[in-house]
Formats: sequence, C-alpha cells, structure tokens
Amino acid sequence: MTEPRPGTVPSDLPAAAQVLSPDALDLLELALTGGASWFPPAGLPAGPVTLTDAENTPLAVVGVADDDGSPRAVRPFARAAGPHWDPALRRAAVEVRDDVRGGPDADAAVAVVVAEPPTRSEVDALPGLVGDAGPVLLLVPAARRSPAPGHVGAPGLVRVAGDLADRLDDAGRRATVVVVPWPADAPDGLRWPDVGARYGAARTEVLPAHRSPEARDRVAGLGTLWSDEVAALYPEAPAAEVARAAATARPRGAVVFFTGLSGSGKSTVARALAAELDDEGRHSTLLDGDEVRHHLSKGLGFDKASRELNVERIGYVASLVSSHGGVAVAAPIAPFASGRARVRALAEAAGAFLLVHVSTPLEVCEARDRKGLYAKARRGEIPEFTGISSPYEAPADADVVIDTSRVDVADAVAQVRAALDAVAG
Repeated sequence: MTEPRPGTVPSDLPAAAQVLSPDALDLLELALTGGASWFPPAGLPAGPVTLTDAENTPLAVVGVADDDGSPRAVRPFARAAGPHWDPALRRAAVEVRDDVRGGPDADAAVAVVVAEPPTRSEVDALPGLVGDAGPVLLLVPAARRSPAPGHVGAPGLVRVAGDLADRLDDAGRRATVVVVPWPADAPDGLRWPDVGARYGAARTEVLPAHRSPEARDRVAGLGTLWSDEVAALYPEAPAAEVARAAATARPRGAVVFFTGLSGSGKSTVARALAAELDDEGRHSTLLDGDEVRHHLSKGLGFDKASRELNVERIGYVASLVSSHGGVAVAAPIAPFASGRARVRALAEAAGAFLLVHVSTPLEVCEARDRKGLYAKARRGEIPEFTGISSPYEAPADADVVIDTSRVDVADAVAQVRAALDAVAG
C-alpha cells in the first residue's frame, strides 16, 4: 500500500462519503494491508465513495473506475497507543508473508490465533500443535471496539502472545507475534485459515479451540465463583445484603475533558487514554467531538451558539457517566471559555474533573491537516473555522497542558494519567 505524504489529501476524492464504524475500520485496514478480501459494510452507497473514520478523515475510496471493487488507500490510518499499535507488530500481511516465504521451512509455517488468554492445558499443548519445523506466527486479533467488561482486550493478548513467543523461542522454535486488525463482530466469510494463509501460514490453528473440556468448564464457571462462595458462607438473607453492597460499590467517577485546535492531537491522546483505562479494567466512555456531531449534536451548525450547545451536551453526558462511577473522556475543540466553564460545573457536581489543553501550535496543526480542513478554511470554503476565521480562547485554568509536537502519545497519556490518579484515585 502506497501512502500519500503526511499533510496531503487527494483533491479528486468522490463527493459521496461513508463514515465507517470501528468494525468496518478494522476490515478496511485488514483489506488494505493484504490480510483479507474487502467486506463492504452494509448500506454502502453505489458508485464512487470516500471511506472515512469518525473524525471524517478520508482513508480510502471504493467504486472508482478501472478497479475490481477493492478499496484504494488515500491516507494512512491514525495510530493510537498501546502494544497492539506497535508498528513492529501491526505489520502488513504482504510484508509478513514475504518474510515467512523468504525463510527456511516456509512450507511448514503455522499460524496460531491467540484469541483468548490460554489456560495451562493450551500452553502445554502448544509445542505439539506447532510441530518441529517451520516458523510460527502468533496472530493476535485487535479490535478498535472496546472489549466487553471482564474480557481481555488486544493489549493483554499481545502481552500473553509475547510470553508464548518467549516459551517457543526457549524451546528452539522461531516465533513471531503479529497483530491482526479484527472486528469484534466479524462478518460471515471472514475465516482465520484464509487470513493465516495471507500472512504466509500453511496451516492455521485457533488456540482456544484446543482447550480441554475440563478447562473450558472451569473458565465458564469463573464468573460465579464469588457468588458461590458468598452463598456458602452466609445464610440467605445476609448473603443477599452482601451481594447488594458489592453491586453498588464503585470508584469515584471522573471527566477528562480535552480541548484544542483541530489537528492538535487531542482525539489521538484521548483514544489512547480511554484504551489504557479499559485495559486496566476502569470502564471509560469516549465522547469524541466528531462522533458526537454525528449523533448527539446532529443538525447543529458551527456558529458560536451551536458550538456552545454541542459542548454543553457533551458535558452533560460526561457528567452522567461520572456520576455512575465511570470515566468519561471527551475531546471536542471547545474553543470558548464560557462553554468549558459550564462543563466543569456539571462535571465537578458529579465527580472529579480534569481539563487537558492540547496546546499544539496552529502552524503544526495546519501542517498535519489530515482532513484538508485548514486548506478549505484558508480558501474561505469553511466559515467560522476555529483558529482561522473564528477565535480559540486558550484556557487559563487547564490542569494539564500538552504540546503533541514536543511529546509523543505515550508520554502525553502518562501525564494525563498522573493528573487523573491524583484527583480520582
């Protein structure tokens, strides 16, 4: 896949556009990197269409003349933080396949899908499963959508796969961890053996399928162990009260509110923060500015009154999440101090509040211009565009200030986490 230069957007994009869901973005990335055939999302319009993420960043086009219906990349995917976004692991299938086929015993290459944390029985069975010859690919499915509560997500699976790779390496087998974009709700027809073959494997095994019946039953019973113990320890009435108290226990909620210019990096840092919180079991709700515009604030304009109402709606929803012990991570532009003050008042009435100013300079944001918006604003095609034809009131009361032209995403998340832990524990 040939990627355009950063800061450029092709000028011949189809006018019709489709905003892709997280699952559809996983499928698009998988198809563009050679990992699977293209599975068009339901409702895709006929004819040439520009495919965008929730931030309206054009990523690919489909239905253009003289092609086979597959998507054509026009922009790189935005990367987030976490081990499942490591470029050394999240490699194009064609690149991995070339490495496998260029090495020894390529015909005996086997892919092992690490879709769940393996039990002892699967770890013990792994050497026999992969055999004695050929490279081993440990394929980790990574969904953009947050995992269901209580389920291990892609970051944890990457760490588990790294441990399995070390075990195989110690046993004299060459093992490589590969992160594979994989939708949480995979469509019919997307099969691991087909994907494994595209990554260079002659054979593909899904590790959880080799779980012993005993281990499967014990894993299924994990969710009731606590309630079973409570029932064994207490009579019926006290047991009910203990269970009721446990169900109502929750940590203090919080709202982390990012503000900054378009292209400042606030959405990238916010998504990375939300993913890290989810990985640690602290349930987060991400309220990104562009996504909110598609749903909660659909129909609002971009005049000052509409922008203030959009920010207030975000603040209200975020405060509800916080009041129930969750962490709401919001990332609108929020250019006006008055709107941010109303959000702070709502949030502090419900729990902890953290205002994060992503202070990346205008010239840096404009140079990035992933969506081509600054160029349109300079030409007068977008009225009241923040930073160009509409003011941005830099906050004087920010709890954290980050310039993403000076710090990377991981460091930015670490700064926000330190501040969040100080106010919300």
